[in-house]
Amino acid sequence: MILAIDQGTTSTRALMVSEDGEVTPLLGLPHKQHYPQAGWVEHDPLELLTNIEACIQAGADAGAVAVGLANQGESCLGWDARTGAPVGPVIVWQDMRTSDVTAKLAADGMADMVLHRAGLPLDPYFSATKLAWILANVPEAQKLAANGHLRLGTTDAWFRDRLTGRFETDVTTASRTSLMAIDCCTWDVDLCALFGVPMECLPRITPTTGMLGETYDLPLCASVTDQQAALYGHGGHAPGQAKITFGTGAFALAVTGPLVRTQGVLPTMGWQLEGAASVYALDGGVYAAASAVNWARGLGLFDSYSQIEQFEGRAIERGLAFVPALAGLACPHWDRSARGAWLGLGLDTEPADMMQALLEGVALRAGEVIAAMDTATKLSGPIAIDGGMTANPYFCQFLTDVLGRQTRRSDEAERTALGTAALAAHGMGLSISLPQVGEILSPQPLRDDVLDRFSQARNAVSAFGQIAPSG
Repeated sequence: MILAIDQGTTSTRALMVSEDGEVTPLLGLPHKQHYPQAGWVEHDPLELLTNIEACIQAGADAGAVAVGLANQGESCLGWDARTGAPVGPVIVWQDMRTSDVTAKLAADGMADMVLHRAGLPLDPYFSATKLAWILANVPEAQKLAANGHLRLGTTDAWFRDRLTGRFETDVTTASRTSLMAIDCCTWDVDLCALFGVPMECLPRITPTTGMLGETYDLPLCASVTDQQAALYGHGGHAPGQAKITFGTGAFALAVTGPLVRTQGVLPTMGWQLEGAASVYALDGGVYAAASAVNWARGLGLFDSYSQIEQFEGRAIERGLAFVPALAGLACPHWDRSARGAWLGLGLDTEPADMMQALLEGVALRAGEVIAAMDTATKLSGPIAIDGGMTANPYFCQFLTDVLGRQTRRSDEAERTALGTAALAAHGMGLSISLPQVGEILSPQPLRDDVLDRFSQARNAVSAFGQIAPSG
């Protein structure tokens, strides 16, 4: 049995995975979300570490033979190299405090250079400006850096440092920082200088699998970004295979094999198995998916999820649209100034109509991402879908209609854990079955003007976001 640790945005979970791909949850521990200022999102790193340690202990007690660790991706922090003590909170991937920095770099003409070298646009979503912010704004970080004792990295590097004594990150996570040269998987001197992140403070980059250290007498055999783990867990290993995970945000990945560069969709590392060549993928995200649903529930638009599973007709065909830009627009537009909105409201609009439009808006944004990917690399087979929102039958069918191709709704909700465990098994020279099972949904025709209507709505919120607030 392999222990998979899924350290996510809202919780840390331990799951045991057998060689035939059966997933058994062991422990789930939520952690607090902190919002000290508008646009800031933070986690307590010690709370995360304590939860991971509890999950590893649970796995060890249950007879695990190895551990795989999936991480949030872009969330990052700084810490003391001597003690491991963090110098401040984890700055979460959703955090927007460095929007002014990325805007200035773009105004200075740096966007093309960053895109070419890192494969990523200038956006506060990625780790580089967050790490630079820590160094510029945290006195303890400055003091440690001056004395050669500062470490900076994504959360996985801190976990691995504390759990195994090895200051390392893997290629998939490094590819989300804007500091790694995407074509050769090494820290880029010019990118580090541009963002103001000392290269000597960064961890060593390792493959995704292998003997990566030991914790609680268990070998750590895989370390990977959560979305890449989910892609691997879907069995999407061949070029053209793709998945979308609908969690806090919606994240699509498609395997390309070799590096593919394109407009709007991001090249990223899929994984690098020990001793093998790197496998590249295309990445595209929607910042708000389930978080938009939960936000609307907090507003009182619905009480039970069963209330938003069936609707008559389609809201957008009645002239009501929702753009889920609650934290800006990600792929392929990369517009942080955009804000979420319903368009087409009337005196007869009811909460159920608004929720139907919200679900459709998330699906339509995911459709934009997949369309951009398909332009860059021909997608093949059904699109695998998973995550909490895929429990909603209306959402899944509407998504399938928008994509205009079959989808496969996974019967196994824990694809991230399954992929993490399968990678860890590979790191031990073992294998885990990755059953590709789930309901196949076929698209139904959309009215011809649906995509144009949504495009007009998205353009409207983007234009409104560019109007500077007065005062």
